[in-house]
Amino acid sequence: MKNIVPPNERYEIRCPKLGHQISFSYCRVENQGLPCPKTIDCWHIHFRVRAYLKEELTLEEFNKAFVFRPKPKMMTLIDLIEQAKTEKEDNST
Repeated sequence: MKNIVPPNERYEIRCPKLGHQISFSYCRVENQGLPCPKTIDCWHIHFRVRAYLKEELTLEEFNKAFVFRPKPKMMTLIDLIEQAKTEKEDNST
């Protein structure tokens, strides 16, 4: 069974977001003091990261970081385009 304790600072993995090696401590606070939304995906093979974060974070913090994530930028852009089309149609009638 994997350990629930994160690896030490010398242990680094490649960050898909940044494109270089980083330690868990960076991932833990990257998102305005909360974990990066990809932390569980990136670290689950190295230790029991979900269990660790559930112990370390409040339910609100965990949900904010991993459950109630904002829409991807592309979806926001599509929504804005649709909204502009609707407004243009409303103004032309």
